[in-house]
Amino acid sequence: MFGYVVMNKPELKIKDFDLYRSFYCGLCRELRDRFGLSGQITLTYDMTFVILLLSGLYEPATRKGTTRCIMHPVRKQAVQKNEITEYAADMNVFLAYYKCMDDWKDEKQLLRLAFARVLKKKDKKAEAAYRVKTSVIKQRLRELSEMEKAGERDLDRVAGCFGKIMEEIFAYKNDSWEAGLRRMGFFLGKFIYIMDAYEDVEEDVEKGNYNPFARDYIMEGFQERVRQILVMMMAEASREFEKLPIIKYADILRNILYSGVWCRFEAVSKKRKEEQEK
Repeated sequence: MFGYVVMNKPELKIKDFDLYRSFYCGLCRELRDRFGLSGQITLTYDMTFVILLLSGLYEPATRKGTTRCIMHPVRKQAVQKNEITEYAADMNVFLAYYKCMDDWKDEKQLLRLAFARVLKKKDKKAEAAYRVKTSVIKQRLRELSEMEKAGERDLDRVAGCFGKIMEEIFAYKNDSWEAGLRRMGFFLGKFIYIMDAYEDVEEDVEKGNYNPFARDYIMEGFQERVRQILVMMMAEASREFEKLPIIKYADILRNILYSGVWCRFEAVSKKRKEEQEK
């Protein structure tokens, strides 16, 4: 369900791309150092966005360095990490574990169950570090699972449940910025859930899996209706972002919010149109 909050690389300045990649590599390194290879595999672009957003808002002391990795064995890569990188790594592993368990329960994917078992001990570290936050997220995940099992058709209700999960992740501190960050996370979470359902609807219907669009995707105007819903979600998320006093990384964050998040939608829509025309 993750991988939608990405940058639009062609529209990003080279210096901003290098800066983005340094935080992405920083999260990758943090996951490997603290959770091993299995933790590193859970790396997502979405959490890189969270790091840039919260780092731009709170401006914590950031450590800079270089590293080598399997993906880039020849040249050392710039790395930037801070306390928010550590937080994002914990949340990344925590969510990855429960996503694997959800896949196992829904589709009985043995590989996902095996990976969940590998992540279980690592997940406990994240739970211990943020006990109150993770307990809220687990409750929301249970509610989401129950809605999906019941075949909930109210898109706003089911997407809103996932929005509340992202809301909790964005609320890094109990301070004057918490309310705005929660609203931003909530609407971005709804966008992610709806986008994921839009992309997977044919596959879910074929496999008999839950999808809120299962009865709608063959109707005329489906794509445009989804686009309008997604536009509303991103308008609300972006409105909350613009209220935050963020100067650092603002160009990268705007690239993601106003352009990057739409890359996948356009790709999926184009592919679906081509298949329908065959």
